Amino acid sequence: MNSSVVIRFPANEVQKASLVRLRTAFAEACNALAPLVREHRCWNRVALHHLAYRQMRERFPALGSQMICNAIYSVSRTARVVYQHPESPWCISHAPMRALPLLNFADTAPVYFDRHTLSLRQGGLSMYTLDGRILFEMPLTPEVEQRFRHEKIREITLSEDSGGFFLVFAFGTAVESAEEALVFPEYVVAISPEQAVA
Repeated sequence: MNSSVVIRFPANEVQKASLVRLRTAFAEACNALAPLVREHRCWNRVALHHLAYRQMRERFPALGSQMICNAIYSVSRTARVVYQHPESPWCISHAPMRALPLLNFADTAPVYFDRHTLSLRQGGLSMYTLDGRILFEMPLTPEVEQRFRHEKIREITLSEDSGGFFLVFAFGTAVESAEEALVFPEYVVAISPEQAVA
């Protein structure tokens, strides 16, 4: 069974600015991947990694290798929803030969983390940013601590709303398939092929 835990954490103004810079750079990397996805009709994560990783590392050296991998994951995951979800207006099964729209990630799109870029320590967390790792205090309830110890974390995302920054830890055994994904990503705008600039 898949479930998630949302944890808010305090960040001062300097830390917030650092997180915004990371989020902006992550969205830029995702937007650099989007034309490759459309051109090659490739959103399998492994295939997209082989297709794009080297040029992405050269183009975005400040992001680091692992965040490039996370951007590839983010684009792959989002493209599966946009191009394969039966309720998506751009689902390829409805018109297999139709040109694909270009995905455009907003600056507010979540940043994906993994065990290399975010680690939990007693009473806090260490998070990768463009400015180096930042340490945040993050007291956990005993129930949440138990989940971190005994359940598998399959996805970690950083987002922001009017209440500040927060992390979503998704627990479970597998990432949902496009057919199971019920939430259409509101942080992505799919630009129709006619509107897209080549």
